[in-house]
Amino acid sequence: MAKNLEFTGKNIEIASEQINKLYRLFRKLDCTQLEINPFGETPDGRVVCFDAKLNFDDNAEFRQKEIFTQQDLSETDPREIKAIQLGLNYIQMDGNIGCMVNGAGLAMATMDIISLYGGTPANFLDCGGNVNEKQVIEAFNLLTSDSQVKAIFVNIFGGIVNCGTIANGIVNACRTIDLKIPLIVRLQGTNAEKANEIILNSGLNIIPELDFDSAAKKACAASSSS
Repeated sequence: MAKNLEFTGKNIEIASEQINKLYRLFRKLDCTQLEINPFGETPDGRVVCFDAKLNFDDNAEFRQKEIFTQQDLSETDPREIKAIQLGLNYIQMDGNIGCMVNGAGLAMATMDIISLYGGTPANFLDCGGNVNEKQVIEAFNLLTSDSQVKAIFVNIFGGIVNCGTIANGIVNACRTIDLKIPLIVRLQGTNAEKANEIILNSGLNIIPELDFDSAAKKACAASSSS
């Protein structure tokens, strides 16, 4: 690799040693990214990593406590900080449809289909596979704390997560925060039949929809009319 980077002479060995150390660092600190740009030579012939960007696996925080205590959250959205504390994955965006989804893949697909039908997602909120009712309520608190949100789209595929847990959390959240904006809920997968019964029997103004495409269309329509 050092030769391919066109190091020459004694610097081949020096560069090789640095590359090996970088690899060991990557493994030891549970990095998801270790980017060196540029990695080169100074005019006097020294091999130097001039700049570096590192990211770390959030799931390894228990192993890398010293690293994570150095995280600077001063420029991070307070909602994102709150989400981390709650065990939720939340990223603020600039749209008006609040999204609560489980799984990053489904979250991306949800944002894509919202955009396809002319809507704009207000956030990326992945509640994960081990979500409980309290986290669902807290997720709704996060979503409704954004004044831009004009409708909420809950899109859950229950593989690991129990849709009944989500449904109970949604109903309790709506009653707790007295939700005033349209809420579209799609629950499919584990215990989905019972979950949808909970939604339908809640007496709340919740729009249930089993079809992904139709649910997205309703969310977009609701956000533009509210």
